[in-house]
Amino acid sequence: MILAVTSKEVENVIRGNISDETFQWLMDRLKTIISERSGKVLFMTYSLLSSKIPDNDLLILTLQESPFNSFLIRQHARILELTRIYLLMRVLEEDEKTFTPKVATLIQVADKGELVAFLKFLIFLPNHEAFTHVAVEALRTNIATVFDAISLNNPYPAAYFNDQQWNQMYLKAAFMQRDLSMIMDVDSRANKELARIISDYAHERWAASRDIDPLFWRPVSGFLDDGILKDMERLLNSDVRAEQLAGALCCLNAANPKATELLDKHPDLKEEISTGDTSWEYIKQIK
Repeated sequence: MILAVTSKEVENVIRGNISDETFQWLMDRLKTIISERSGKVLFMTYSLLSSKIPDNDLLILTLQESPFNSFLIRQHARILELTRIYLLMRVLEEDEKTFTPKVATLIQVADKGELVAFLKFLIFLPNHEAFTHVAVEALRTNIATVFDAISLNNPYPAAYFNDQQWNQMYLKAAFMQRDLSMIMDVDSRANKELARIISDYAHERWAASRDIDPLFWRPVSGFLDDGILKDMERLLNSDVRAEQLAGALCCLNAANPKATELLDKHPDLKEEISTGDTSWEYIKQIK
């Protein structure tokens, strides 16, 4: 899912959430930045916005349903964050060639809050694909808010990460115990190497007598080789209800006949999930 959002749409939301005085200040700064092609004023404005807009103020949105509004709600968007990304949208729309390297430099020196705003709404930028390196670099962090900004409720990774980058993000999300249900497009980005990584990581956790989030198994359905089928057998025989259902869902959605045979050995589970009422969302609720 790639959102087609214009700066005008973002501006309309901002105008309903900040004072006329603050909005006019921002317009004046934008005029200077654009006319002078000034990276210095851009950097200062991006930073000074925090003195104009409280960091903890959530957006007030119209009741109109739209992909844009829904995305803002999922991201728990704050006024300051959206105003910052609006600033970058405007300058990039005006002169992409001049301002792309300036924006890249700005983000290199951004503080945590400034970086979070950039990552959460990176998809709004007119040339968002030019900043994949920033998104990938964010995977290296151990700061949960920064990692969550790019990995959770964000369509950018699924659209622009290669398999290695995607797999790194998914594994780290599990390692950091983030909410895996909030990673977008997990099914479409599933791949054989990720299935192997999931199995290897599970074996390490089991060897250390540690639990595994049942949702972690979701991407393996299309890649159930003999080794991962043994993992499914362990899940199906688990005493934990969520693990049983996770194993059953993986087998049900697999094309491997051996997975069907394995699920047939658990007729009660097979009957339960065959109704279509059992989903990964349901497993999240009961785990």
